[in-house]
Amino acid sequence: MGELPLDINIQEPRWDQSTFLGRARHFFTVTDPRNLLLSGAQLEASRNIVQNYRAGVVTPGITEDQLWRAKYVYDSAFHPDTGEKVVLIGRMSAQGSKDEGYCRRDRSECLCSLRKTPTVVFWQWVNQSFNAIVNYSNRSGDTPITVRQLGTAYVSATTGAVATALGLKSLTKHLPPLVGRFVPFAAVAAANCINIPLMRQRELQVGIPVADEAGQRLGYSVTAAKQGIFQVVISRICMAIPAMAIPPLIMDTLEKKDFLKRRPWLGAPLQVGLVGFCLVFATPLCCALFPQKSSIHVSKLEPELRAQIHEQNPSVEVVYYNKGL
Repeated sequence: MGELPLDINIQEPRWDQSTFLGRARHFFTVTDPRNLLLSGAQLEASRNIVQNYRAGVVTPGITEDQLWRAKYVYDSAFHPDTGEKVVLIGRMSAQGSKDEGYCRRDRSECLCSLRKTPTVVFWQWVNQSFNAIVNYSNRSGDTPITVRQLGTAYVSATTGAVATALGLKSLTKHLPPLVGRFVPFAAVAAANCINIPLMRQRELQVGIPVADEAGQRLGYSVTAAKQGIFQVVISRICMAIPAMAIPPLIMDTLEKKDFLKRRPWLGAPLQVGLVGFCLVFATPLCCALFPQKSSIHVSKLEPELRAQIHEQNPSVEVVYYNKGL
C-alpha cells in the first residue's frame, strides 16, 4: 500500500456542510459520547496526525479512514479557532450525559417532594454553571479574555439564567399537571437566551474573525457575532425540545397505567432512559441546523469593515466565520 496522498481536504469536515444531512453526519461523529472515554494520549495522537497532515507530513502507515477518524476526535476535543483542548465537561459530546444526570436529579426531587427554594436554587446554579462552561468552551474566535471579564460574564450569565428559570418554575403550582410539565422547557429556553449571549459577550463587544473562502482573515465583525450567537441560541432551544417535551408526554400516560403504579421506582430510570435516547439524536441534529462555518454577505457587515474589505479585496462578496456551538 502506498503512502496516503496529501490532497485530502481535512480543513473541512468529511461531508458536504452545505446540506443538513452532511452536517448531521459530521456532528454525529463530533458529539459521540464515546469520545469522552479517550485518553489524553489518544487525543494528542489524533491532534498530531491532523496537524502533521495539514503541514504536509503523512503519518507512516495511516489509511484514509484512520486520518478521518483522527479528524473526528480532533474536532470533538479541540477548539477550532484557538486549537486549545476543550475541558471535558465543555465538549458537545458531554451534553447528553450532563442532561441525563440533571434529569435524574430533577426527577428524584419530584418523587421525594423536595421543593425547598434553596435546593432548587442550588441545582439551577449547578446546571447554569455547566451551561456557562459549555457556552464559553464553544465560543467563536480567539480574542483573549481576562479573568475579570470571564468572571463578570459567568456571574451575569448564571445569575440571570437562574432567576429566569426560577421565575418560570414558580408558575407550575398554578397550572394543570400536564401543562406544568412543559414549564421547565420554557425555563430552559429563556435561560439559554440569557446564558449564551452573556457568556459570549466579549464577541459582541469586539467582534469575531471573518475570512474569505480561502480562510484569509479580513477583520472582526460584531454583526457576524450577533448572527452566530442567535443561531446557537436557536439550536440549543431546539436541542431541548425532544428531551423535555417527549418524555413528559410518555410519562404522563405511563403513570396512569397500573404497571407503573405498582412499580413507582421505575419512574426515575425510565425517564432518564427516555431523555438519554432523545439526546443521542437531538444534540447532533440540532447542532446541524446551521453550518458551523457560517457566512454573511459583505453588504450586511459594519460600514468600516465593509469599506476595508471592498478596498483590499473588491471581489469578495461573502465572508465566513465560526459561529460556535
